[in-house]
Amino acid sequence: MSWLWVIVVGLVLGLIARAIIPGKQNIPLWLTALFGILGSILGNAVAGWLGVANTRGVDWTRHVLQLVGAIIVVALGARLWHAIRGEKGTHGTREHI
Repeated sequence: MSWLWVIVVGLVLGLIARAIIPGKQNIPLWLTALFGILGSILGNAVAGWLGVANTRGVDWTRHVLQLVGAIIVVALGARLWHAIRGEKGTHGTREHI
């Protein structure tokens, strides 16, 4: 059950990150979930480094750091995805001929 929770949280964080980042990220849904998971791990690591990983009540700082991590990973990952695939206009922008 915990792996399912990780996938769901990663997908939600990835979708929120895609909504916040300007432009359109033409990446598959599975990659959005994977980037969200990686961003969550990054955010948890930073929260642990800052000493705010486990607090009383809702860990708002940790959740915000997870979202920031997801935004960073989705933004960089979408560019890398398009570079690997050889696509131009990494954020769904159209090239004018």
